[in-house]
Amino acid sequence: MRNKIAVISLMLVCAGCSSMGVQPWEREVLAREEMQLTVDPVEAATDDHIYFSKEASSGGRGFGGGGCGCN
Repeated sequence: MRNKIAVISLMLVCAGCSSMGVQPWEREVLAREEMQLTVDPVEAATDDHIYFSKEASSGGRGFGGGGCGCN
């Protein structure tokens, strides 16, 4: 009985992850301008410059490392 419950539970957990990811017909919605994280690239660059100037560091936007020189 425990084995059946364990197998059914495992099947339900695996089936729950089967639809992860973006489908081709959903990409149109995600590509809209109002769905972008940074609406104004100039303002985002200015904010990054101010932040990194205050923190005395660079990077942190997709790669490792920081102001201490560690990579």
